Amino acid sequence: MKWKVPPIIKISEALGAVADERIEVTGNSARIYSSSGNKFYTVTYDSAAQEIMANDNGSYWKEYLGYPTIAFLFKVGVLPYDENIGKMLKGIKWKDINQRFKNNFERTLDFILGTKTEDEKKKLETFVNSIDVKIRKLNLKMLGDKAQPPEGY
Repeated sequence: MKWKVPPIIKISEALGAVADERIEVTGNSARIYSSSGNKFYTVTYDSAAQEIMANDNGSYWKEYLGYPTIAFLFKVGVLPYDENIGKMLKGIKWKDINQRFKNNFERTLDFILGTKTEDEKKKLETFVNSIDVKIRKLNLKMLGDKAQPPEGY
């Protein structure tokens, strides 16, 4: 079964996770810590089969590639990571902002972009859109059974 395309904000969340160094990669798997730091998600990847699995909410409930899988793909070089773009999203408490806007990702992204200069917004949008295209071309499949997301904040 193929993964659905993620909401565009998930690419920005993944960039922030890499910039915050919230990823511990061990071979073809990883732990990605939440922006609150209180829980972690697991990612497992089979590059030969083009299959990946994570236990974040988006992956489990909506069947799209969540930010942990995208962060993993950045970290292992499947997707190109731009450190300067990542720095623009460093230190953001995504969970808090998403909750503030009742998981309306569009409003969350607008709020975050409102803290950036016009030049930063343009660079971020261009980069994120290029990654969106690359994710679509990867055409990744689900690896094994879905795993329940961790509980807590």
